[in-house]
Amino acid sequence: MKVADKDVAYVADLANLELTEEERALMLRDLNSILEYIERLRELETDKVAPMAQVSDRHAVDQSRPGSDRFAYAIREDVKDGLRKSLPHDEAVKNAPDTDGTFFEVPKVIER
Repeated sequence: MKVADKDVAYVADLANLELTEEERALMLRDLNSILEYIERLRELETDKVAPMAQVSDRHAVDQSRPGSDRFAYAIREDVKDGLRKSLPHDEAVKNAPDTDGTFFEVPKVIER
């Protein structure tokens, strides 16, 4: 599968991006390069490779693996009642500069 210039233009339009001709050419090159690499990966024989559930020790401290404790900060105790109550809706709307009583009103930022 190849990405065409019209595909880049279409996606840029959907994302409301204004790309120069040079930027579109670079994007086209990069996207096609990514797709070519994915095709190369599909050629790899993986039938005899055991599935991996976790490729990183980021969320686990394993004492048998030196250095895995560097991610200990990512582990925290679950606190049953540790959630704070959020601001009641009517109070939040009351503090809004513009509201219709239910929703916040904000200026339009995207012109189309």
